[in-house]
Amino acid sequence: MTPDDEVRRGPWPRRAAAFAVWYLRVAAFVNLLSAVWVSFGASIRRHSVDDYFTPYLLEASFTSAVVSLFMAVTLRRRKRAAWILNLALAGVLLLLLGLLMWFPEFRAHGQNWFSVVITALFVAALVVGRREFYAVGDRSNPKLAAAVAAGGLLVCSLIAAFLVTVTNQAGDAYRSTFWDRWRYGVRRLVFLASDDSPFPAIDTPDWVNVTINVMSTVLLVLVVWAAFRSRRATDPLTPEDEARLRALLDKYGDRDSLGYFALRREKSVVWSPSGKAAVTYRVVGGVSLASGDPLGDPEAWPGAIEPWLAEARAHGWIPAVMGASEEGGTVYARHGMDALELGDEAIVDTAEFTLEGRAMRTVRQAFNRVKRAGYTVRIRRHEDIPEEEMAELLRRADDWRDGATERGFSMALGRLGDPDDGRCVMLECHDGKGELRALLSFVPWGPKGLSLDLMRRDRDSENGLMEFMVIELLQRARELGIAQVSLNFAMFRSVFERGSRLGAGPVLRAWRSLLSFFSRWWQIESLYRANAKYRPIWEPRFMLFEKSSDLLRIGIASARAEGFLEAPGLPKWLNRKHLESRR
Repeated sequence: MTPDDEVRRGPWPRRAAAFAVWYLRVAAFVNLLSAVWVSFGASIRRHSVDDYFTPYLLEASFTSAVVSLFMAVTLRRRKRAAWILNLALAGVLLLLLGLLMWFPEFRAHGQNWFSVVITALFVAALVVGRREFYAVGDRSNPKLAAAVAAGGLLVCSLIAAFLVTVTNQAGDAYRSTFWDRWRYGVRRLVFLASDDSPFPAIDTPDWVNVTINVMSTVLLVLVVWAAFRSRRATDPLTPEDEARLRALLDKYGDRDSLGYFALRREKSVVWSPSGKAAVTYRVVGGVSLASGDPLGDPEAWPGAIEPWLAEARAHGWIPAVMGASEEGGTVYARHGMDALELGDEAIVDTAEFTLEGRAMRTVRQAFNRVKRAGYTVRIRRHEDIPEEEMAELLRRADDWRDGATERGFSMALGRLGDPDDGRCVMLECHDGKGELRALLSFVPWGPKGLSLDLMRRDRDSENGLMEFMVIELLQRARELGIAQVSLNFAMFRSVFERGSRLGAGPVLRAWRSLLSFFSRWWQIESLYRANAKYRPIWEPRFMLFEKSSDLLRIGIASARAEGFLEAPGLPKWLNRKHLESRR
């Protein structure tokens, strides 16, 4: 759906869809409040017995609270399946309530009229806003949800029956049969409190009832997740796609230092109609995550951005871009996306780089110290490295990796030593005894540039080894015909720089102090300091998004893509297998 479509439809479908979402949010809040607030919950239940009934999905239990919340979330993501389910359930309920209102004993209560009107408004909102719910899910969702529901219900009911059996405090507990205890457990799965008169030989503690009800809530979370999950991914890059992307890089690769990272093979690609531009992305946690600028002719970028956004909306994905340049961010912003500056990329002009001068004194001394220790650097294109040597370099790189998980997405290729990446540049650092101590790998940035991809070093090696290797590359860049080198990305670089200046305001200083505190665990300030010593050109990089309310999900998806975070709260067998990525 495009903005033009929204204009043609007018505001009412959008407002109706928003009303449906907010109704479910309010219902979720009331249900949760009634589940934890005993007196309020008892009041709700008194109005849902005998001749009384409540509006759609209004029930005092954790389960109904979770149902309402998940329905609100899925409707907000414009899930067509959620719209169909809500319309079917609410429609049937409205029909049933309408039939009940023919009887005088039900018509006598104003609450029942209120319930009918509210439920009817919800159904009407779904009907009016029907075209706003266009996102399709994975075709395997119904089967998966049914399997999870059937298996989970069986397991939960048996566990509930077991808990009831071992905690039954009734004096005549021996009179209860397994069938009675099982039915009691199933009832507690649905209702936190209900009429226990059919079970005179069963008396369980309150904590057992709560545990059983919470257990059903967990099961419901899994079932709803399985039923309404977004399509997890589209087809990854094919050899044909990669060949076409490489052709665009050959022609336009010098425009963006992150362009070569579009060749990560777990990404998918959307092409412009002319084939002159493309957007590559990866779907993580319902977020369609692109990185860098679109590839190809800038005049054709809109033709690739529009189908990428349309595909994201069709599947209920949240579109986001990490690390776009100012030029790319401007084009994305024209398509309705907002921008947030993430930080700056450090780019060194090799012709301007020098170790001379007072400002470079500390860097020069560190470089000379490592050099006097006997360290040397060998620089080669990957295609010039024999297969046996490359295999040994790969082994050492794996040995020196920090942690079990490869990291990186937006500024990482995710592979090393692939024959198709022959133009990448490898730096090997050896000590005075000829032992390999560190590796650096750079990907091409057009015909005369390099972009840092991978850094590995032996932890027992000399301090300052990475800086020594980078300086060696900058000094010898002319041998490779390299004019510019892109180094690490410094997140929130401007905060550290401006926050340390004389006259910085209290808010800026507080923000800098907070980032410095978190730098104890994440390399935020240290990356800025490490890059600043080369006196680079700072190029801002931006994050693009459609709604500020999606920033948390985008941040989590980005952290997962970069390898810093696993899928939260899901069993390992439900987690998507972590694909190969950077560092």
